[in-house]
Amino acid sequence: MVKKAGPGRRRAMLALSGVAAGVATFMATAMPSGAAALPAPATRVAVSAASAGCGRTPTLTSGTHTIQSNGAQRSFVLRLPGNYDNTHPYRLIFAFHWLGGNANSVVSGDYYGLGSRSDNSAVFVAPEGLNNGWANPGGADVTFTDNMIRAITDDLCIDTSLIFSMGFSYGGGMSYALACARADVFRAVAIYSGGVISGCSGGNQPIAYFQAHGISDNVLPISGARAMRDRFVANNGCTAASPPEPAQGSGRHTSFAYSGCSAGHPVEWHAFDGGHTPTPQDAGSSTSWLPAETWRFLTQFESTMDPGQTTTPSASATTSPPSDGGCTATYAVVNQWPGGFQGEVTVRNGTPAATSAWTATFTFGDGQQIAQAWGATVSQSGAVVTARNVSWNGALPAGGTATFGFLASWTGRNTVPAVSCVLG
Repeated sequence: MVKKAGPGRRRAMLALSGVAAGVATFMATAMPSGAAALPAPATRVAVSAASAGCGRTPTLTSGTHTIQSNGAQRSFVLRLPGNYDNTHPYRLIFAFHWLGGNANSVVSGDYYGLGSRSDNSAVFVAPEGLNNGWANPGGADVTFTDNMIRAITDDLCIDTSLIFSMGFSYGGGMSYALACARADVFRAVAIYSGGVISGCSGGNQPIAYFQAHGISDNVLPISGARAMRDRFVANNGCTAASPPEPAQGSGRHTSFAYSGCSAGHPVEWHAFDGGHTPTPQDAGSSTSWLPAETWRFLTQFESTMDPGQTTTPSASATTSPPSDGGCTATYAVVNQWPGGFQGEVTVRNGTPAATSAWTATFTFGDGQQIAQAWGATVSQSGAVVTARNVSWNGALPAGGTATFGFLASWTGRNTVPAVSCVLG
């Protein structure tokens, strides 16, 4: 396990008296009768990419593992389905612990009650934070998460379009940091009684977003949670609203699904009459309603991958030389199936100055046709494809990059074209 260092500034700011002991006994619970049921939002049509670990005999097993990240040894606890099948791509769910907790606390709590609900449909990860928290200095914990994803997807069969993060308190703050910094990696986040305590680098992209908070939370007040929520209400294009919240002393919770959100980016807000806890209960109930609501939210996102596809074809890529004073672009085929594929282009500003916009162009050679794109405004005229930045990723600092993806059809051979790009 990770060697514990002395308490840091975050610990001093966020001492949670008595919380860890109560959370350590958290077990999976059933949704009580009468709990609010939310309508299922429209889901994004996601074409899954089976990870490189599909078809391989895994070396990772259920239990504790260590990796090097930012020059430090970090650890996480992994839980594989009991009937793990290396030809079946699984959901990957990260569950981050609270301040004073640790990875084993999350495991003891059945991964916030989701492990027993998964019915062998997901791989779970409980990462271990430094100093029992997630201060994320300089983005170190985001990088740690990147490294865990790389290690797990290289070894296990993961559906890379169905990666999720959740957590309570400091773990909720870490999940929020990932929503800000890795909206292109995580399909959705679920935040329990969290705050902006692990930072928010970026925070301009849409992501499916679930948040639960107590109206009487005196550790991380609900006012801050509302501001966190409203960031993604705006990012996701949802209609602004003031969701109802329960009255103090009512012993109830309220659930609200925003309307008007962009396809595949729902936002849900769950407020409850209570304090700082991951196990809120309605009056008269002996079980928490939160695990069932969270599992329902996360499992609405289903893959559309061809069931016959069990392994990922070898990705092919080209990197184009600078075409506009230092602008370079890399094209990659990240997934392929009969008659279709998923592509990705990364544009890099290689100049010493920031830029406010970019345009990438490439020419298909074998009948490929764009069907859907994200992260850029993409048009196709004949075989020529033109992609222009969208509002949130046009500004690139020196050395900065932006990535957009697309789905396309193909006939004959799926060739990899060269890409040219211009800045400004």
